[in-house]
Amino acid sequence: MKSREELIDELLELSFAEDIGDGDHTTLCCIPADAIGKQRLIIKEDGIIAGVEIAKMVFHKFDPELKVDVFINDGARVKKGDIAFEVTGKVQSLLQTERLMLNIMQRMSGIATTTHKYMEQLKGLKTKVLDTRKTTPGMRILEKEAVKIGGGYNHRIGLFDMILLKDNHVDFAGGIVNAITKARKYLAEKGKEMKIEIEVRNLDELQQVLNTGGVDRIMLDNFSPELTKKAVELIGGRFETESSGGITFDTLRAYGECGVDYISVGALTHSVKGLDMSFKAC
Repeated sequence: MKSREELIDELLELSFAEDIGDGDHTTLCCIPADAIGKQRLIIKEDGIIAGVEIAKMVFHKFDPELKVDVFINDGARVKKGDIAFEVTGKVQSLLQTERLMLNIMQRMSGIATTTHKYMEQLKGLKTKVLDTRKTTPGMRILEKEAVKIGGGYNHRIGLFDMILLKDNHVDFAGGIVNAITKARKYLAEKGKEMKIEIEVRNLDELQQVLNTGGVDRIMLDNFSPELTKKAVELIGGRFETESSGGITFDTLRAYGECGVDYISVGALTHSVKGLDMSFKAC
């Protein structure tokens, strides 16, 4: 299993190769190699900033001599006109790192801002907002970090750190009981310790899980708020509960008021709008 730092380094390698190729010929043709300058990150929209620490990694990976002065840290509320940081060094380096840094920061800040809004919608309730695996390929580690910066919580990172028996797994395994039994047997044989979550589509499947046991969390998939409340009552605190499927910002609180522990929201990462910002010479 690769470390966070290794995954981010590989992402940056690929991103620079994708953007620069055999050279930034626009910059190389008109900017002297020894020219020194300064640029600042200007926030153009209110929100939650995220990606400052990753931006520092972008600059230092490309040119270790770039100097970054940070004024606003990850997780802070920002407003239009704020200056998040300034970077001083070779102008060629500033221009070649600009777009990658902005792409990452705008994306992460948009996710953090959206997550914060969802968490605020649940204020006063025990329910927490979870992300999903509906992330941009290769950028999952950054997008899930952005969710945490925005005040949300991470579901499993990938297929390797939790067992989540979804509808297709249940159907291919031959039903609820078989799926749970096989999952527990697999963990025992492999000597692995990880949580087991199972998705249910109706109250009949829920009752099968309650009769079988052997799981840590039950996902109530595409349940209405009314059905969710009934399911939570049936579960009675014996297992963690998670609502999922078709839940929007407008319906979020209604599900939270049913008493579920978690609500997973794919929209935090799969269709979020980036936070507007620019990187300008100063």
